[in-house]
Amino acid sequence: MVKALYKPFAILSGLLGGMIASALFSKVWKAVAHEDDVPDASDEERAWKQILPAVALKGALAAVVKAVIHRSGATGVRGLTGTWPA
Repeated sequence: MVKALYKPFAILSGLLGGMIASALFSKVWKAVAHEDDVPDASDEERAWKQILPAVALKGALAAVVKAVIHRSGATGVRGLTGTWPA
């Protein structure tokens, strides 16, 4: 029962996490690379050595943000219900 109630929250928090991770990545990229333009895989002007580190950083940040949000949500559900939702 708790798992079924938690599922919509998990979906919404995943979307929110994606937006947070994207904004965080843009700020980190600007600070690290001193560029406003983030490399995109479909950018013909960029070389692999520019694209791959950007994609790796973006993926790592997204995974960390997702884990923090999902873990916090599950911990909150356990605090409210006494049951771990997963």
